[in-house]
Amino acid sequence: MARIQLTETLLRDAHQSLLATRLRTEDMLPLLPLLDRIGYWSLECWGGATFDACLRFLGEDPWERLRTLREHLPNTRLQMLLRGQNLVGYRHYADDLVDKFVERAAANGIDVFRVFDALNDVRNLRRAIEAVKKAGKHCEGTISYTVSPVHDAQAFVTLAKELEALGCDTICVKDMAGLLTPTASFQLVSALVAAVKVPIHLHAHATSGMAEAVYLKAVEAGAQILDVAASAMAGGTSQPPTESLIAMLRDTPWDTGLDLDLVDQVSREVAKLRPKYARFESPLAGVDTRVLKSQIPGGMASNLGSQLKELGALERIDEVLAEVPRVRADLGYPPLVTPTSQIVGTQAVLNVLAGERYKQVACETRSYLMGYYGRSPAAPDTAIAAQVRGGDLPFEGRPADLLAPEWEKAVKEAGPLARNDEDVLSFALFPQVAERFFLKRDQPPTVPLAWHAAVAAVLEHVATAGAGRTGAAPAREAESGWKRAGRWANLHSRPRGA
Repeated sequence: MARIQLTETLLRDAHQSLLATRLRTEDMLPLLPLLDRIGYWSLECWGGATFDACLRFLGEDPWERLRTLREHLPNTRLQMLLRGQNLVGYRHYADDLVDKFVERAAANGIDVFRVFDALNDVRNLRRAIEAVKKAGKHCEGTISYTVSPVHDAQAFVTLAKELEALGCDTICVKDMAGLLTPTASFQLVSALVAAVKVPIHLHAHATSGMAEAVYLKAVEAGAQILDVAASAMAGGTSQPPTESLIAMLRDTPWDTGLDLDLVDQVSREVAKLRPKYARFESPLAGVDTRVLKSQIPGGMASNLGSQLKELGALERIDEVLAEVPRVRADLGYPPLVTPTSQIVGTQAVLNVLAGERYKQVACETRSYLMGYYGRSPAAPDTAIAAQVRGGDLPFEGRPADLLAPEWEKAVKEAGPLARNDEDVLSFALFPQVAERFFLKRDQPPTVPLAWHAAVAAVLEHVATAGAGRTGAAPAREAESGWKRAGRWANLHSRPRGA
């Protein structure tokens, strides 16, 4: 038995889950001296949706945010969430871009890279893991946890062994929808501890109401690190409260040794900030046990509702929620996390509204079934796959092998707008969004109008159109989507603080 370490998610996943990733750097700054004194194993503060949100919604440079956090958190490991070959975007990027992104993220302050792939396809993880190790940083290989006929403890153990063999320093079980039960948690962590020598790190969401019990059983089974969030930004689709875990483990062999009063001070400060972001509050603030059947993470459920509201079909939400598990089964049971959650959710909406399943097929669904996202956990439904592919044979190799080098091209296309390598990376990942940011960054700061959730969801869908496909046609579609989103954004902004 050993002291349990905690990773605080307040500055990344917690506000991504509850406040649509809108927490601004200026509001993080007063919290940093307190956070730096607590003694967390790490502080998750970058990656995931934060990179996109900084550029798209907040008018902030994500790289400058990272440098600021590094400056004010000298005693704490900084951690990011990296989507493997997808980096922090929505498609696969070429190997040279992966290498450059990881190198610059490490140079700007990231100590721990949590690397995951939505399909648990190791081919989509290998290059990013290699880049992290080359940078001399801590690589946390990740298991995207889900429940299906083809996902069991042995499958996850096999993946963990592969990640360890690639050089990962820790293994994270990422339960993004809150599906783990206490019994499953104990069994899985026990199996992982017996199979690999590196520490096991557990990340869960409180959506289903079982997270604290899941954590306790994981600790009993040998997990060494847990993800938590300061109580003022915990619960619901966020993580379990930091304070509760500290108290729960106090005076046990797993005592965290952390100062409960210091964390309480952080939560008090965060509580003062919440009203400022009220318009971005998630409607799923409490326990939602529907996730146990649908496996739909909270953010995905709210986005589905927003899409249907925009289409004037919100009354059909129950039909869509029932269709999601069927589409997921058709596609070979992918875990529902970016980008597969968007693929499955969008196809479910199309199936319901068209009145006939797969009468309309999203381009991302076809790309998935063509193998451009990676290998599905199970074989997709044969008839549906044949219908969608239209006679084309699926690609069996590593998706990134289809991509030509991108770095030099991005340097040329960004041109004088890019002042450094970090700017080039921002442009390569989000061309139109980054271009708008570069043109405005020397002007007085602005933030987008308080758009209602439906418009935000539609913009996100438009912006990621064609993200999973290769070739010129999807690239043109995506560029067109960015331009439409850009025109809308330019018409709907007002001074900061609005």
